[in-house]
Amino acid sequence: MKTILVTGSNGLLGQKLVYNLIQRSDVKLVATSIGENRLIRKEGYLYEPLDITNKAQVEKVVAKYKPDIIINTAAMTNVDACETKREEAWALNVTAVKNFADAIADSPTLFVHLSTDFIFDGEKGSEYLETDTPNPISYYALTKWEGEKVLLQSKIKWAVARTIIVYGIVDNMSRSNVVLWAKDALSKGQKINVVDDQFRSPTLAEDLAEGCIAIADKGASGVFNLSGKETMSVLELVHRVADCWKLDKTLVTAIKSNTLNQAAKRPPRTGFIIDKAKKELNYNPHSFTEGLLILDQQLNEIK
Repeated sequence: MKTILVTGSNGLLGQKLVYNLIQRSDVKLVATSIGENRLIRKEGYLYEPLDITNKAQVEKVVAKYKPDIIINTAAMTNVDACETKREEAWALNVTAVKNFADAIADSPTLFVHLSTDFIFDGEKGSEYLETDTPNPISYYALTKWEGEKVLLQSKIKWAVARTIIVYGIVDNMSRSNVVLWAKDALSKGQKINVVDDQFRSPTLAEDLAEGCIAIADKGASGVFNLSGKETMSVLELVHRVADCWKLDKTLVTAIKSNTLNQAAKRPPRTGFIIDKAKKELNYNPHSFTEGLLILDQQLNEIK
Protein backbone atom coordinates (compact mmCIF):
# COMPACT_ATOMS: atom_id res chain seq x y z
CA MET A 1 0.00 0.00 0.00
CA LYS A 2 1.33 3.41 -0.98
CA THR A 3 1.02 6.50 1.18
CA ILE A 4 0.05 9.58 -0.82
CA LEU A 5 0.13 13.02 0.79
CA VAL A 6 -1.89 15.78 -0.87
CA THR A 7 -1.29 19.45 -0.06
CA GLY A 8 -3.99 22.05 -0.60
CA SER A 9 -6.71 19.45 -0.01
CA ASN A 10 -9.31 22.18 0.66
CA GLY A 11 -8.86 23.58 -2.85
CA LEU A 12 -10.52 22.56 -6.11
CA LEU A 13 -7.90 20.10 -7.36
CA GLY A 14 -7.05 18.96 -3.83
CA GLN A 15 -10.64 17.92 -3.16
CA LYS A 16 -10.93 16.07 -6.47
CA LEU A 17 -7.74 14.15 -5.62
CA VAL A 18 -9.08 13.22 -2.18
CA TYR A 19 -12.45 12.01 -3.51
CA ASN A 20 -10.72 10.03 -6.26
CA LEU A 21 -8.07 8.42 -4.05
CA ILE A 22 -10.35 7.40 -1.14
CA GLN A 23 -12.06 4.98 -3.52
CA ARG A 24 -8.86 2.95 -3.76
CA SER A 25 -7.86 0.14 -1.41
CA ASP A 26 -4.17 0.33 -2.38
CA VAL A 27 -3.65 3.90 -1.12
CA LYS A 28 -3.27 5.36 2.36
CA LEU A 29 -4.24 8.99 1.90
CA VAL A 30 -3.06 11.93 3.99
CA ALA A 31 -4.83 15.19 3.13
CA THR A 32 -3.26 18.45 4.27
CA SER A 33 -4.29 22.08 4.03
CA ILE A 34 -4.03 25.29 6.00
CA GLY A 35 -6.59 25.40 8.81
CA GLU A 36 -9.61 23.12 9.18
CA ASN A 37 -10.69 20.37 6.82
CA ARG A 38 -13.43 21.84 4.58
CA LEU A 39 -14.41 18.59 2.86
CA ILE A 40 -17.90 17.29 3.65
CA ARG A 41 -16.68 13.70 3.75
CA LYS A 42 -14.29 13.17 6.63
CA GLU A 43 -13.77 9.38 6.56
CA GLY A 44 -11.47 7.19 4.46
CA TYR A 45 -8.36 9.35 4.87
CA LEU A 46 -6.29 11.20 7.45
CA TYR A 47 -6.33 14.99 7.70
CA GLU A 48 -3.39 17.02 8.95
CA PRO A 49 -3.40 20.85 9.14
CA LEU A 50 -0.23 22.06 7.42
CA ASP A 51 1.35 25.39 6.60
CA ILE A 52 3.67 24.48 3.75
CA THR A 53 5.67 27.70 4.20
CA ASN A 54 6.70 26.48 7.67
CA LYS A 55 9.80 24.31 7.22
CA ALA A 56 9.52 22.67 10.64
CA GLN A 57 5.87 21.72 10.04
CA VAL A 58 6.70 20.23 6.63
CA GLU A 59 9.57 18.19 8.09
CA LYS A 60 7.37 16.96 10.95
CA VAL A 61 4.52 15.83 8.69
CA VAL A 62 6.87 14.16 6.19
CA ALA A 63 8.70 12.35 9.01
CA LYS A 64 5.40 11.25 10.57
CA TYR A 65 3.82 9.74 7.45
CA LYS A 66 6.85 8.96 5.23
CA PRO A 67 4.79 9.40 2.04
CA ASP A 68 5.73 7.49 -1.10
CA ILE A 69 4.20 10.29 -3.16
CA ILE A 70 3.44 13.95 -2.43
CA ILE A 71 1.07 15.81 -4.75
CA ASN A 72 1.54 19.54 -4.16
CA THR A 73 -1.56 21.44 -5.23
CA ALA A 74 -1.17 24.21 -2.63
CA ALA A 75 -0.18 27.59 -4.08
CA MET A 76 -1.01 31.26 -4.20
CA THR A 77 -2.84 31.50 -7.52
CA ASN A 78 -4.54 34.91 -7.40
CA VAL A 79 -2.49 36.52 -10.16
CA ASP A 80 -3.14 40.14 -9.20
CA ALA A 81 -2.70 39.53 -5.47
CA CYS A 82 0.71 38.00 -6.19
CA GLU A 83 1.83 41.36 -7.69
CA THR A 84 1.11 43.20 -4.45
CA LYS A 85 1.72 40.45 -1.85
CA ARG A 86 5.06 39.34 -3.21
CA GLU A 87 6.52 37.90 0.00
CA GLU A 88 3.45 35.72 0.50
CA ALA A 89 3.52 34.59 -3.14
CA TRP A 90 7.22 33.68 -2.94
CA ALA A 91 6.73 31.80 0.35
CA LEU A 92 3.84 29.69 -0.99
CA ASN A 93 5.07 29.13 -4.54
CA VAL A 94 8.84 28.84 -4.08
CA THR A 95 9.94 28.48 -0.45
CA ALA A 96 7.34 25.78 0.20
CA VAL A 97 8.67 23.70 -2.71
CA LYS A 98 12.18 24.00 -1.24
CA ASN A 99 10.80 22.94 2.16
CA PHE A 100 9.48 19.70 0.66
CA ALA A 101 12.56 19.11 -1.48
CA ASP A 102 14.73 19.38 1.65
CA ALA A 103 12.38 17.22 3.73
CA ILE A 104 12.48 14.31 1.23
CA ALA A 105 16.09 14.81 0.07
CA ASP A 106 17.27 11.40 1.28
CA SER A 107 14.16 9.42 0.40
CA PRO A 108 12.68 7.83 -2.76
CA THR A 109 9.52 9.96 -2.42
CA LEU A 110 8.07 11.23 -5.71
CA PHE A 111 7.11 14.91 -5.56
CA VAL A 112 4.37 15.85 -8.04
CA HIS A 113 4.12 19.63 -8.34
CA LEU A 114 1.39 21.69 -10.01
CA SER A 115 2.41 24.53 -12.30
CA THR A 116 0.81 26.80 -14.85
CA ASP A 117 0.60 27.99 -18.45
CA PHE A 118 1.33 31.49 -17.15
CA ILE A 119 5.07 30.72 -17.00
CA PHE A 120 4.98 31.45 -20.75
CA ASP A 121 4.64 34.94 -22.26
CA GLY A 122 1.92 33.85 -24.70
CA GLU A 123 3.74 35.21 -27.75
CA LYS A 124 4.33 31.86 -29.47
CA GLY A 125 1.01 32.07 -31.30
CA SER A 126 0.28 28.37 -30.92
CA GLU A 127 0.18 25.65 -28.30
CA TYR A 128 3.14 25.09 -25.99
CA LEU A 129 5.22 21.95 -25.56
CA GLU A 130 6.80 20.81 -22.28
CA THR A 131 10.19 21.72 -23.76
CA ASP A 132 9.37 25.36 -24.65
CA THR A 133 11.31 28.03 -22.77
CA PRO A 134 9.35 29.86 -20.05
CA ASN A 135 9.31 33.67 -19.98
CA PRO A 136 7.16 34.85 -17.04
CA ILE A 137 5.51 38.29 -17.42
CA SER A 138 3.89 38.52 -13.96
CA TYR A 139 5.15 37.95 -10.44
CA TYR A 140 2.78 34.98 -10.03
CA ALA A 141 4.27 33.43 -13.17
CA LEU A 142 7.79 34.16 -11.96
CA THR A 143 7.18 32.40 -8.64
CA LYS A 144 5.68 29.36 -10.35
CA TRP A 145 8.68 29.10 -12.68
CA GLU A 146 11.08 29.57 -9.77
CA GLY A 147 9.23 26.78 -7.96
CA GLU A 148 9.83 24.50 -10.94
CA LYS A 149 13.50 25.49 -10.94
CA VAL A 150 13.82 24.42 -7.30
CA LEU A 151 12.94 20.91 -8.47
CA LEU A 152 15.19 21.08 -11.54
CA GLN A 153 18.12 21.90 -9.27
CA SER A 154 17.25 19.31 -6.62
CA LYS A 155 18.25 15.65 -6.44
CA ILE A 156 14.79 14.36 -5.53
CA LYS A 157 12.46 12.43 -7.83
CA TRP A 158 9.94 14.93 -9.19
CA ALA A 159 7.28 15.56 -11.81
CA VAL A 160 5.66 18.83 -12.81
CA ALA A 161 2.06 18.96 -14.02
CA ARG A 162 1.36 22.21 -15.85
CA THR A 163 -2.26 23.15 -16.34
CA ILE A 164 -4.59 25.92 -17.58
CA ILE A 165 -7.82 27.48 -16.16
CA VAL A 166 -9.15 24.71 -13.92
CA TYR A 167 -12.92 24.59 -13.44
CA GLY A 168 -15.26 22.44 -11.35
CA ILE A 169 -17.29 22.40 -8.15
CA VAL A 170 -16.20 21.45 -4.64
CA ASP A 171 -17.38 21.35 -1.04
CA ASN A 172 -17.56 24.68 0.81
CA MET A 173 -15.87 26.52 -2.02
CA SER A 174 -14.13 29.68 -0.88
CA ARG A 175 -13.19 30.78 -4.41
CA SER A 176 -15.01 30.53 -7.69
CA ASN A 177 -13.65 29.85 -11.18
CA VAL A 178 -14.44 31.40 -14.55
CA VAL A 179 -17.14 28.87 -15.49
CA LEU A 180 -19.08 29.17 -12.23
CA TRP A 181 -18.60 32.94 -12.17
CA ALA A 182 -20.06 33.33 -15.66
CA LYS A 183 -22.93 30.92 -14.98
CA ASP A 184 -23.79 32.62 -11.69
CA ALA A 185 -23.68 36.16 -13.07
CA LEU A 186 -25.72 35.37 -16.20
CA SER A 187 -28.24 33.34 -14.19
CA LYS A 188 -28.87 36.48 -12.12
CA GLY A 189 -29.26 38.60 -15.26
CA GLN A 190 -26.07 40.54 -14.53
CA LYS A 191 -24.15 42.21 -17.36
CA ILE A 192 -20.54 41.07 -17.56
CA ASN A 193 -17.44 42.21 -19.44
CA VAL A 194 -15.28 39.44 -20.88
CA VAL A 195 -11.95 39.66 -22.72
CA ASP A 196 -11.87 38.46 -26.32
CA ASP A 197 -8.09 38.71 -26.79
CA GLN A 198 -6.94 36.06 -24.30
CA PHE A 199 -6.99 32.40 -25.34
CA ARG A 200 -6.88 29.43 -22.96
CA SER A 201 -7.59 25.69 -22.75
CA PRO A 202 -10.07 25.19 -19.87
CA THR A 203 -9.36 22.08 -17.78
CA LEU A 204 -11.95 20.02 -15.91
CA ALA A 205 -10.70 19.46 -12.35
CA GLU A 206 -11.53 15.73 -12.50
CA ASP A 207 -9.36 15.35 -15.62
CA LEU A 208 -6.45 17.14 -13.96
CA ALA A 209 -6.79 14.94 -10.86
CA GLU A 210 -6.71 11.80 -12.99
CA GLY A 211 -3.60 13.07 -14.78
CA CYS A 212 -1.82 13.71 -11.48
CA ILE A 213 -2.79 10.27 -10.19
CA ALA A 214 -1.51 8.68 -13.41
CA ILE A 215 1.86 10.36 -12.80
CA ALA A 216 1.83 8.94 -9.25
CA ASP A 217 0.79 5.43 -10.34
CA LYS A 218 3.41 5.21 -13.07
CA GLY A 219 6.12 6.84 -10.96
CA ALA A 220 6.64 9.18 -13.91
CA SER A 221 9.09 12.06 -13.77
CA GLY A 222 9.69 15.24 -15.75
CA VAL A 223 7.24 17.84 -17.05
CA PHE A 224 3.74 17.03 -18.30
CA ASN A 225 1.14 19.30 -19.90
CA LEU A 226 -2.25 18.45 -18.36
CA SER A 227 -5.01 20.69 -19.69
CA GLY A 228 -8.22 20.57 -21.68
CA LYS A 229 -7.81 19.73 -25.35
CA GLU A 230 -9.48 22.81 -26.87
CA THR A 231 -8.06 26.33 -26.96
CA MET A 232 -10.59 29.16 -27.16
CA SER A 233 -10.94 32.82 -26.30
CA VAL A 234 -12.26 33.60 -22.83
CA LEU A 235 -15.22 35.21 -24.62
CA GLU A 236 -15.99 31.95 -26.45
CA LEU A 237 -15.63 30.08 -23.17
CA VAL A 238 -18.28 32.31 -21.55
CA HIS A 239 -20.55 32.07 -24.60
CA ARG A 240 -20.36 28.27 -24.38
CA VAL A 241 -21.25 28.42 -20.69
CA ALA A 242 -24.28 30.55 -21.63
CA ASP A 243 -25.27 28.04 -24.34
CA CYS A 244 -24.98 25.07 -21.98
CA TRP A 245 -27.34 26.58 -19.42
CA LYS A 246 -29.49 28.47 -21.97
CA LEU A 247 -28.54 31.87 -20.56
CA ASP A 248 -28.68 35.27 -22.24
CA LYS A 249 -25.48 35.93 -24.23
CA THR A 250 -26.51 39.53 -24.89
CA LEU A 251 -25.52 40.26 -21.28
CA VAL A 252 -21.89 39.59 -22.27
CA THR A 253 -19.82 42.50 -23.61
CA ALA A 254 -16.53 41.78 -25.34
CA ILE A 255 -13.63 43.93 -24.12
CA LYS A 256 -9.85 44.12 -24.59
CA SER A 257 -7.42 43.12 -21.85
CA ASN A 258 -5.78 46.54 -21.72
CA THR A 259 -9.05 48.15 -20.57
CA LEU A 260 -9.10 46.19 -17.30
CA ASN A 261 -6.20 47.91 -15.52
CA GLN A 262 -5.23 44.66 -13.82
CA ALA A 263 -2.15 44.64 -11.59
CA ALA A 264 -0.60 41.68 -13.40
CA LYS A 265 -0.01 41.13 -17.09
CA ARG A 266 -1.53 38.00 -18.65
CA PRO A 267 -0.15 36.07 -21.61
CA PRO A 268 -2.38 36.70 -24.66
CA ARG A 269 -2.47 33.10 -25.86
CA THR A 270 -1.63 29.88 -24.08
CA GLY A 271 -2.65 26.35 -24.87
CA PHE A 272 -0.84 23.05 -24.54
CA ILE A 273 0.11 20.22 -26.81
CA ILE A 274 -0.84 17.28 -24.56
CA ASP A 275 0.53 14.45 -26.73
CA LYS A 276 3.18 13.47 -24.17
CA ALA A 277 0.58 13.05 -21.41
CA LYS A 278 -1.71 11.11 -23.78
CA LYS A 279 1.10 8.74 -24.73
CA GLU A 280 2.85 8.26 -21.39
CA LEU A 281 -0.07 8.67 -18.94
CA ASN A 282 -3.06 7.65 -21.10
CA TYR A 283 -4.39 11.14 -20.33
CA ASN A 284 -7.67 11.68 -22.14
CA PRO A 285 -9.46 14.85 -21.03
CA HIS A 286 -13.11 15.56 -21.72
CA SER A 287 -14.12 18.13 -24.31
CA PHE A 288 -15.28 21.47 -22.88
CA THR A 289 -18.89 20.61 -23.77
CA GLU A 290 -18.62 17.27 -21.95
CA GLY A 291 -17.03 19.00 -18.96
CA LEU A 292 -19.91 21.48 -18.71
CA LEU A 293 -22.44 18.62 -18.84
CA ILE A 294 -20.58 16.85 -16.01
CA LEU A 295 -20.73 20.09 -14.01
CA ASP A 296 -24.45 20.44 -14.72
CA GLN A 297 -25.07 16.90 -13.47
CA GLN A 298 -23.06 17.57 -10.28
CA LEU A 299 -24.95 20.83 -9.62
CA ASN A 300 -28.27 18.99 -10.03
CA GLU A 301 -27.16 16.32 -7.54
CA ILE A 302 -26.37 19.00 -4.95
CA LYS A 303 -29.85 20.58 -5.18
